[in-house]
Amino acid sequence: MKSSKVALVTGGSRGIGAAIVQRLARDGMRVAFTYATKRDRADQVVNEVAAGQGQALCLEADAADPTAIAAAVERSVEVWGRLDVVVANAGVARAGGIDALAAEDIDRMIDVNVRGVVHTIRAALPHLGDAGRIVTIGSVNAERTPFAGAAAYAMTKAAVAGLVRGLARDLGPRGITVNNVQPGPTANDSMSPDGPAAQAMTKWLALPRIGAPEEIAALVAHLVGPEAAFITGASLTIDGGFTA
Repeated sequence: MKSSKVALVTGGSRGIGAAIVQRLARDGMRVAFTYATKRDRADQVVNEVAAGQGQALCLEADAADPTAIAAAVERSVEVWGRLDVVVANAGVARAGGIDALAAEDIDRMIDVNVRGVVHTIRAALPHLGDAGRIVTIGSVNAERTPFAGAAAYAMTKAAVAGLVRGLARDLGPRGITVNNVQPGPTANDSMSPDGPAAQAMTKWLALPRIGAPEEIAALVAHLVGPEAAFITGASLTIDGGFTA
């Protein structure tokens, strides 16, 4: 059934973000999404949504730039007249020990994974009405980090989980729900489902495979739908048993 709702997804040109854009559009929402680089990838997502009779709008904005993110939010509202759903998906990962990573790499993760989420939500809040939905895309590494070199990344995702708990209290009186989706190992541009990296990851999973972006998108779709109206402040793990 078609919906009149409008969603904004940050980092929506590839991977989990693109799957979320496509799923919400298929569910009938008009979806704006941001991308930082590679306009051709963003255009491809727009075209795929249009092929399915959906509507999508791509907006260039680096999640680490509060001004650019605020402009993307304003443009979304200008084009479609409202904003009902925000999915803060944009994120970056850099592997290495705290003493080995360049300071710029650590700062970039904090800027995108933490500050970017905060500023996306701050910009969206004036436009979200009662019963608005906010979803962040965190990581299972906020709860479990079974390998070396992920401390800084895990720190940023743990911060997001804490932010969500606090925001659920702040925004509950307005009827706005705030939840955090924590994917485990999931297929992306650098890890195909049957490639060597994915096969190496399966030793940590209860299920003998890594996840698909569409599976993460399905959980997000549930959280922004009417049947999830009583879920808020939660970090929901979807990880094939990574934390089992």
